[in-house]
Amino acid sequence: MDYHLAAVEQALIAMRRSQSRRALAELAVPAFDVLDVVETAERTGLQATVSSVASALHVDQPRASKLVTSAVDAGLVSRVADKADGRRVLLVRTPRGRATSAELHRARQAACATAMADWSDAERVAFAELLTRFVAVFGAR
Repeated sequence: MDYHLAAVEQALIAMRRSQSRRALAELAVPAFDVLDVVETAERTGLQATVSSVASALHVDQPRASKLVTSAVDAGLVSRVADKADGRRVLLVRTPRGRATSAELHRARQAACATAMADWSDAERVAFAELLTRFVAVFGAR
């Protein structure tokens, strides 16, 4: 067994557990997951729909629809008719959603800053580059 693969696996398990229990647990709200998907779509010039939420969150359409409804009910996202196809519904962040996105970014980055407080700038740069690369490949499979 490759020691490094085992170490990465154990780190992923520990990270998932810490997210569900402590470090980012208060930010683990299903409506926030939808908000993140919609923000990513907006940032990349794509259109967010219930289908794109389902795909991004790896859930089925009915579950995605419920998650979107919770985000709408929370005032974070609104449904708007697609101007090109009136039958299609697009998702956009509301002003409250944009403010919440900004607060989520601040809170997540603060948690990361705390975890890396004693790291050198070079270590932070290397970690950011490697983790970003890892997640891009890991998430695509």
